[in-house]
Amino acid sequence: MQTTMDQMSVWMLISNASVLVKVVMLILVLLSVISWYLIVRHGLLLRGQEQLWNSFLKSFRQQKDLSLLQQEYRQPVQQKGVVTIFQQGVDEYHQLMTDEQLAVADVIDGIERRLLSSISEEEEKLQQNLTFLATVGSVSPYIGLFGTVWGIMNAFIGLSGVEQATVNTVAPGIAEALIATAIGLFAAIPAVVAYNRFSARADKLSNRYYGFANELQTRIYRLLGHTERASR
Repeated sequence: MQTTMDQMSVWMLISNASVLVKVVMLILVLLSVISWYLIVRHGLLLRGQEQLWNSFLKSFRQQKDLSLLQQEYRQPVQQKGVVTIFQQGVDEYHQLMTDEQLAVADVIDGIERRLLSSISEEEEKLQQNLTFLATVGSVSPYIGLFGTVWGIMNAFIGLSGVEQATVNTVAPGIAEALIATAIGLFAAIPAVVAYNRFSARADKLSNRYYGFANELQTRIYRLLGHTERASR
């Protein structure tokens, strides 16, 4: 009984698997390791962006002077997410204001284009690595299934040289083949869950960025209206 249990252990089945099945298992394990690394890394990225959003939006609404707020968030470590969008929008405002021939509408239009460009860049950062997670989630089960089919095929081919096939004869070959499917699911399920979760959080942040851009444009438009009245 002890010999049978040893033969049916997971590590023994993996070691006795065919070369191709072992290669499939190795690929799936590597995909799983890379996926978990990206899951942790991207989760920290989104968490940092969300915390920065909450803290900066509070400062933005409390601070009436955009220049002072811009100086407050000039540190390189702060140049990300909503802060980058804000900095580029205000920089464009200051740059366009140096041209006295530009009308208010032209200034607002230029700021809007700069803000949209900045938001697109930040959206790319929020979406990075998600394609890989989606690929792992969709492909891993099929890779594991390929290893399973190949292993089962070899198991039945091996039965051709056996006079009497029993459960004990068939079980090890079938079991080692099914391990490939199990590893495939182990790689795919976390990747799919993380992809769906991260996509939803990234979309939520993107919507916040567009809302902030509109709020910033409104502030700048009021500044332009005040400046125009003061110059009369």
